Amino acid sequence: MRLSSLKVLLSTVMLIALAPPGAFAQEMPITLGAAPSQDAMTLAENGVPKAVEALPDIVAKIIERSGVPGVAVAVVHDGKTVFSQGYGLREIGKPDPITPETVFQIASVSKPISATIAAIEITKGKAAWTDPVVKYLPDFKLSDPYVGSHATIGDFFAHHTGLPPAAGDDLEDLGFSRDEIIARLSQVPLDSFRASYHYANFGTTIAGEAIAAAAGKPWETLAEEALYQPLGMASTSSRYKDFMARDNRAVLHALQDGKFQPLYQREPDAQSPAGGVSSNVLDLAEWLKLLLAGGSHNGGQLISEDVLLPMMSPQAVSSPAHAFDARTGFYGYGLNVGVTAGGHVNVNHSGAFALGAGTTINVNPAAKVGIVVLTNGSPVGVAEGIAVEFMDIVQFGTATRDWYGAYHSVMAHMLDPEGDLAKVERPANPAAERPLDAYAGRYDNSYFGPAEIGNGPDGLVMTLGRRGQNFKLLPWDGDTFAIEPSGENAPKGSRSSVTFAASGEKVSGFTIDFYDANGLGSWSR
Repeated sequence: MRLSSLKVLLSTVMLIALAPPGAFAQEMPITLGAAPSQDAMTLAENGVPKAVEALPDIVAKIIERSGVPGVAVAVVHDGKTVFSQGYGLREIGKPDPITPETVFQIASVSKPISATIAAIEITKGKAAWTDPVVKYLPDFKLSDPYVGSHATIGDFFAHHTGLPPAAGDDLEDLGFSRDEIIARLSQVPLDSFRASYHYANFGTTIAGEAIAAAAGKPWETLAEEALYQPLGMASTSSRYKDFMARDNRAVLHALQDGKFQPLYQREPDAQSPAGGVSSNVLDLAEWLKLLLAGGSHNGGQLISEDVLLPMMSPQAVSSPAHAFDARTGFYGYGLNVGVTAGGHVNVNHSGAFALGAGTTINVNPAAKVGIVVLTNGSPVGVAEGIAVEFMDIVQFGTATRDWYGAYHSVMAHMLDPEGDLAKVERPANPAAERPLDAYAGRYDNSYFGPAEIGNGPDGLVMTLGRRGQNFKLLPWDGDTFAIEPSGENAPKGSRSSVTFAASGEKVSGFTIDFYDANGLGSWSR
């Protein structure tokens, strides 16, 4: 507590102690006021200009260390875009350069954009953070009826409804639509309501759909009309087809076999409010200006401050402190919220597609500065390393550690193979499987839908999902086979068991370990 605040408190206590009996029979409020901003360390002198001057060298060194194909960066300060630059290539092997106008898929940086759209509609009186989503999505259900009827728009934006981590992502990988996924989440078991934090793309998507229903428009149209058009974000869209129609767009590059390669496309329309936005650093700079201006734009108040404040304030504990002297991490509505080592509030969010995108935004309200970094490579800490080193210089005048190295050591594990048989050798003396025809047929699952198993010329093939995705069933050990899933949630090398159950001579069903995280991965004949 600062000395001035302490004096106020001591003076009040002394006044009460010296007063005659009965003088304070009426309740006397004691108001200490908000902690003054001087409680934080003073920002480095000319920290923002120094950080901007250092940016090209920061980016160049991290590109060289990481091998990432392309990076775009923009900085806003005091209401102006003070830096914007592109580096590297849109696609390896082609000459087209990254420019500030290059459009990227921004992955989960879509979440704070969606929360901003919600805040605009809430400011208009269309909804409230505290409104239950069933008010606007009357058919919505969760496995706990109480949570399904009481979970609010804010709860879903803050990831503390009890939905498990990545709930619904498995259905998206199998080609299910947004509506189908949201409906099937009613089967997913929940953790503690408002006492747990689990990052879930389709939680944000549910919140976005509720806001869109309140506004009476499809989500993609609402995003365009509420935010992108008013801010002049002409290169921004929540539709994948718009991204693919851009001439100046960055191609995804997955990190496989030690190098970035343009191998995949990622169509995220099913989770558009959570991960489906495409944009460039110039457009995103305009959005950061809106946040730093307290919701003000062109002399008007696009978002009221009392609506914006909870979005950018702690609503859920996202990363509990691991030690008594460590700082706790929080999540607001679509934003990470915390306090830096210098005592300054920081809001940020990263985005990641394992198939080839790593992005981040980072804002220091006290310094009136924000940075956006977009890359077209798998998430290995490049975007975060650039942004946090920049912010270090803003606060302290110098970088305090090797931020790229720190983030890389953690984030590289996001690309590890998934599944219980990944990196596992097949038994040296496996048991024999049954005649393959014994496994063939149709099996049902209310969450994932039916599976068809056929005995083809090269062995068993399983067909799953809305797109009719085929998986070869590779003999492993007796009634256990292996499949090799691929996609956003299954990096190269992923491998999972498929274990068949039998009643006597008849095969009655199977369980796929890769799809069984929430106990929903069993099919019955």
